[in-house]
Amino acid sequence: MYSKVLAGVLVMATLTACGAAAGEQSQQQPRVAAAKVDRIAAEVPAAIRDRGTLEVISSVGTLPPLNFYDTDNKTPIGVEQDIAGLVADVLGLKTHVNVASWENVFVGLDSGKYDAGFTNITVTEERKEKYDFATYRLDNVSFEARKGSNWKVTGPADVAGKTIAVSSGTNQEKLLLDWNSQNVARGLKPVDIKYFQNSTDYYLALQSGRLDAYLGPNPTTAYHAKTSGQTEIVGTVSGAGPTLQGKIAATTKKGNGLVRALNDALNQVISDGSYQKVLDRWGLGNEAVAHSEINPPGLPKS
Repeated sequence: MYSKVLAGVLVMATLTACGAAAGEQSQQQPRVAAAKVDRIAAEVPAAIRDRGTLEVISSVGTLPPLNFYDTDNKTPIGVEQDIAGLVADVLGLKTHVNVASWENVFVGLDSGKYDAGFTNITVTEERKEKYDFATYRLDNVSFEARKGSNWKVTGPADVAGKTIAVSSGTNQEKLLLDWNSQNVARGLKPVDIKYFQNSTDYYLALQSGRLDAYLGPNPTTAYHAKTSGQTEIVGTVSGAGPTLQGKIAATTKKGNGLVRALNDALNQVISDGSYQKVLDRWGLGNEAVAHSEINPPGLPKS
């Protein structure tokens, strides 16, 4: 699991824009590969087939296991890169990973500059108006607190009056804001919501006692809690809320003709076992989906 590589990444990686081939993985462990399937490759729009590359857009953070930099500080690696690589393999394409800030992921998809986003994007009803989705992982979010906090989060009342960090523009923020509104309506203390630029900043604030918890994607928080030994997960919920299991999906501009190929490629790697190998490699086997869906019910609009 890149154990030696990741220790340095936690401190050294920074968010910068770059492009790199998905095959340029850490030499300590080559990525899992899949075979081309001609009938699925034929579903790819001609312009993409002729180009020969799947242009992937990704928001690379500073913590594993989703999207982060290898120890060369320029090669994106992680579970999202590996899944994108599997899809490209089936489609007979080379993956070219383009790195952008979170908000610019969607700008790039809107413009058609990039073919698909593989960057922990949750299916939402609002996003479905502009994008097509092919699901590949369950979406759960977790509250990470300092070890020994003796605090559990099972619902909105548990965060009342707490200081909690979250990333702007994410479904975690949407969930936290909704819970906060419920608490205020009930006369409970509001949440003091904090925002930071990089993931490492959240953890520095958490360790110094300036935060009660960080609400982030379960893969990131669970991995950090396990490897740091200084924090613990005090609550895990579906990223789509209490009535719907959230789904993470490959995201492409609506109506551009690519979603069927992405969906069929994902179902191919699920059936051939390479998908499970990737999830297990990053400790995310419990977030596997039985099959990929196109545009399933998503996080409701506000």
